Amino acid sequence: MASGWVTFFAVAAAGGLGYFAYHEHMRHRSADMDVVRLGGEAKACADSISGTKTHAADVEKLLADCTSTRDADKAKREETEKLAQDTANNLNATKQELDELRQQHADADKRLAMFKSLGDRLRKMIDAGKLEVTVRRGRMIVKLPAEVLFASGSAQLAPEGQGPLREVAAALRTFADRRFMIAGHTDNVPIGPSNYKSNWELSTARAVTVTEFLASVGMNPSRLVAAGYSEYDPIKPNNSEAGRKENRRIEIVLLPDLSELPTLPDDLAQAATPEK
Repeated sequence: MASGWVTFFAVAAAGGLGYFAYHEHMRHRSADMDVVRLGGEAKACADSISGTKTHAADVEKLLADCTSTRDADKAKREETEKLAQDTANNLNATKQELDELRQQHADADKRLAMFKSLGDRLRKMIDAGKLEVTVRRGRMIVKLPAEVLFASGSAQLAPEGQGPLREVAAALRTFADRRFMIAGHTDNVPIGPSNYKSNWELSTARAVTVTEFLASVGMNPSRLVAAGYSEYDPIKPNNSEAGRKENRRIEIVLLPDLSELPTLPDDLAQAATPEK
């Protein structure tokens, strides 16, 4: 009987151990399957992360390309705008230059007409050799030989010089809006016995005498100015009597109107203005 129980308990124990072993086997198997499943999930997650990184890199590259293209387009647009502005500025400058050239031509035509008019008015005296009408340094000049107006070394107007000056004054009065400079000139020969100590004084005194006479016969004195050049503005060499004779003269210079003078550019005018 006792041996039967022993056998029973042995069988029961063996069965319990088998069940326990089976249970442990199944538990380990389930764990292995979980490990495999988790490994697959981990790989899938890693693959997803890798794909996400690759996509992010592609997006970043696309963004960099778009930024580069945008910057290039911006630079090209700025260059085009600058070119358009430069072209507009050049067109404006060209138009301004063209307007200035037209004005210069109009002024030149006006001065030419004035020169012709003065020449026509003084034609008889020009043909008689009493005076010349010429242009020098861009200025219209009526030139009278000193011998016609003054004795040697004198600034007193000779009687025979008054007639020519009256005719000149009559012609110049028609240019009522212009100013005139009466300039006295001498040769380079030192002055001899005279009331004047130098050619400076003589040339200036002669210019004043002619200026006062022109004012006395109807020219506007506020539009007359006298100047003495002495020997320092010759028109011929002083190495011959003929040259010296040409240099001894009275010139009546038609002064330019302010509108005929070139204007100073704004940038230069501003640069020349002293700071306060």
